[in-house]
Amino acid sequence: MKKIFLMAVAAMMATMSVQAQSDELKQEVAVSFGWLSNSDIIDAFENIGGAMVGMTTDGESYFGPISVEYFYHVKPWLGVGGIAAYGQMKENYYLMGKKDGKDGEIKNNYLTLMPAAKFEWLRKSHFGVYSKLAIGATLRTEKMDGKSSGDDSDSEIHVNWQVSLLGMEFGGQQLRGFCELGTGEQGLFLAGLRYKF
Repeated sequence: MKKIFLMAVAAMMATMSVQAQSDELKQEVAVSFGWLSNSDIIDAFENIGGAMVGMTTDGESYFGPISVEYFYHVKPWLGVGGIAAYGQMKENYYLMGKKDGKDGEIKNNYLTLMPAAKFEWLRKSHFGVYSKLAIGATLRTEKMDGKSSGDDSDSEIHVNWQVSLLGMEFGGQQLRGFCELGTGEQGLFLAGLRYKF
């Protein structure tokens, strides 16, 4: 997934030389990486629930969420569009305690699609401040690979969101870095690159 992120960034930078600069940049695409998403928090609470019935876990590793966004500005201060986000979690699980060795591995994947709106409070040539609101759905797939149970998988769809109260972008007229503080499936904190055209 890191290769995909780098390829998306390279593609955005390559199009800069082809795209004619306009006085009014109405569209934007962005790629970002976040930390501590809704799905990560849900997994932590599920581990607490599992411990109550005798299942323990360790070796948690998280990837993402990595997100791609698109916005079209219907007004200079208002962009409408959508967000696609992907995240993953892996961990080992133990049914009878760690002394007998691990019983298997759990792998969760999260794919989220959300319509979104972006509200720009400050628009300068090289700096901007904004907020963002998105709500949609997450497809969560869980796969348990265990010694005794074999492979077991399950999937579900649930409502998800992103509310970024404070977003800041900085850089050139078209290519900018950005960071956001908020809550949701893109994370409590996220950072990335945005290209306006």
